Amino acid sequence: MTHVFVAKVTSGKEETVIKLLGNNVAKKGLNVYSAFCPGNIRGYIFIECDSQYDAQQCLFGVPYQRGLLKEEANPQEFEHFFDSKKEEITFDRNDIVEIISGPFKKDRAKIKRIDKIKNEVMVELVDSVAPIPITLPVDALRLVKKHDEETIEVREEEKDDPLLDMF
Repeated sequence: MTHVFVAKVTSGKEETVIKLLGNNVAKKGLNVYSAFCPGNIRGYIFIECDSQYDAQQCLFGVPYQRGLLKEEANPQEFEHFFDSKKEEITFDRNDIVEIISGPFKKDRAKIKRIDKIKNEVMVELVDSVAPIPITLPVDALRLVKKHDEETIEVREEEKDDPLLDMF
């Protein structure tokens, strides 16, 4: 029966430790079946093996590792990392969003086009002098203001008003 153990590692070095674990397992012939690091947990890796001894031996001498947790990990604690649920796009055209990552971080933009297949959105920066179309992933945006159809209809009615043309 296999067990899953959790090892503490230096934050940001998870992939490096996993590669070095693979080398150790191949050299020592240990019964380690897999090692993975979920993307949203930093500083920890999960090791699937036959015993705690195998987990300790594969970690022995590996830089950036800080030790093995004493308790075995419960599969219910980490199985949600394997679920590949796609987040639904909750944005609409003309919504005002804030860019939360990348070179345009903290800038506001207006959504011009939504690509649901690629999970991307084309936006134009609101405060820029010239309209710059930028394609960003949906998770790089945060909704600031929902598009309101009534305000746009009022503006279109105001355009037809002859009194407003005089000013």
